[in-house]
Amino acid sequence: MHKWKNFPHENSDFRYAGSKLKDAWDDLHRGDKEPYPRDKALQEAWRCFHSGDFQKAVELADAFGPEGHAVANKATGIYATYLEPDAKRKSDCFNSAITRAEKAIALFPDDPNAHYFHAFNLGRYSQSISIVKALKQGIGGKILKSLQQALELQPKHAEAHTAMAMYHAEIIDKVGKLIGGITYGASEAKALEHFKLALKITPRAPIAHIEYGNGLYLLYGERKIDQVAELYEKASETVPLDAMEKLDVESALAELE
Repeated sequence: MHKWKNFPHENSDFRYAGSKLKDAWDDLHRGDKEPYPRDKALQEAWRCFHSGDFQKAVELADAFGPEGHAVANKATGIYATYLEPDAKRKSDCFNSAITRAEKAIALFPDDPNAHYFHAFNLGRYSQSISIVKALKQGIGGKILKSLQQALELQPKHAEAHTAMAMYHAEIIDKVGKLIGGITYGASEAKALEHFKLALKITPRAPIAHIEYGNGLYLLYGERKIDQVAELYEKASETVPLDAMEKLDVESALAELE
């Protein structure tokens, strides 16, 4: 594995040493509902994730074994989305997470995050190669299946609701309501429903606001630009709890410039 880029922001508030990780866990994981790990090695992997040392998080998780799939796949996906500038390496990151997630689904079929991080990394990979190309490769159906399974296992999985909403919005944007509905089951109403559920579960999460804004723009364009801007502003005003949220906030700020 090549050396990943360092987290480019101050992270002293995101270290969660000792018992601080457990104390903050519910707030840190309100979006993905990941249970607090009993093993100290996985706790340390999550500390690395939250502080922005994404490569170390993956290395520790992979050394621990298949049970470390969630932190490894979340760290890989977030790193590739925000910090990897090279297109080939970005795709390699997503594909490594997809492969790890497929193994996790086989081993832990009742783990919502085995399915969710499979869908998450497939979705990010699709965006990196173009949604239309991904649909032609049959990736859309895989994303939908994994998100449906994640939400069946954990109906309050806010990040899965956001991803499901984006699935509907992106397909409608690329192929239209008619073909999107008939061929892929995409629905404007379902997109809005899932966006609102995500915000209800995680009202302070910057990514829930950012993706809602992205989805509204995909569905309505300039007609909803004021609401899109409001959602980005809300995200940009969030005090981040960890490195991931800091990257989300910086992304919102960049969109507002």
